[in-house]
Amino acid sequence: MNCIIIDDEPLAIEILVDYCRKIGFIEVVGAFTNPLEAIATINEQKVDVIFCDIEMPQINGLDFISALDTPPLFIFTTAYSQYAVEGFELNAVDYLVKPIPYQRFFKAILRTKEILTRKDMPATAANVFPSNGDANESQKFIFVKSEHESVKINLDDIQYVQGLKDYLKIHVVGSNKAILTLLSFKDILEKLPQNQFVRVHKSFVVNVNFIKTIQRNRIVIDDIRIPIGESHKTQFFSMLGL
Repeated sequence: MNCIIIDDEPLAIEILVDYCRKIGFIEVVGAFTNPLEAIATINEQKVDVIFCDIEMPQINGLDFISALDTPPLFIFTTAYSQYAVEGFELNAVDYLVKPIPYQRFFKAILRTKEILTRKDMPATAANVFPSNGDANESQKFIFVKSEHESVKINLDDIQYVQGLKDYLKIHVVGSNKAILTLLSFKDILEKLPQNQFVRVHKSFVVNVNFIKTIQRNRIVIDDIRIPIGESHKTQFFSMLGL
C-alpha cells in the first residue's frame, strides 16, 4: 500500500514516516510540505492513500482534496477537531487529531486496507449481518460495521440511506448523527425489505414509511428534500401505485 504525506510541519511528517516504517505493508512514496508539489506524484504514481494536514499556508487541505479530480483514499491529520464534519463529508477514511498516537494511526491504516481490499472483493462479501437469512417481512433489524464495531439498527428506524463514495450514511429517526458504514448500495439493498425500502436516486435509498410528501422530482422526509433520479422514477412510482 503506497501513501504520500502532506504537512507544512516537517516534524509532523517525520512522525508519520516513522509510524509507516513500523507497519510492513505501507510505503511512503512521497512527503511534501507544499500540497501543490504533491500533485505530480498523485498523477504519475500509484498512490493508495494521502495523509493530509488541513491548515497550511499554501492551500487548505480540505480545498486541496476537493480540487483533485479523482483523489485516492485520504486521511486528514490535523491539530484542529472543528473540521471533522467537513472532512467526513468529503469521504475521508479517517480524521486524526494531533498529537496522533501510534495505535490510533494504526487503526486508520487497517481501515484503509479494509477499504482497498473490499474494492477487489466480489459484492457478495458484505459487512451487513442480518438477524437471520435474507431480508424479509419478519426481519426487524440488521447489524452494520461502523467505527470497528457492529451496530444494531432497527429497520423501522431507518429514514433513508445516503451514498458517499465508499461509505453509506444511514439516517435513523431520533438521531442527529448518521451511522457511517463501509458498504455499497448493493450490499445493503440485499438486506432491506423490498416492500419498505426503495432506491430513488443513485445516492439515496428511502424508507417509504417516512415519506411526508412528493414534490415533482423530490421526496420530503423529515424536512429533508431527496432527489428522485430519472432512472429510478418508474420503479419508485410503481411501488407506491402512482
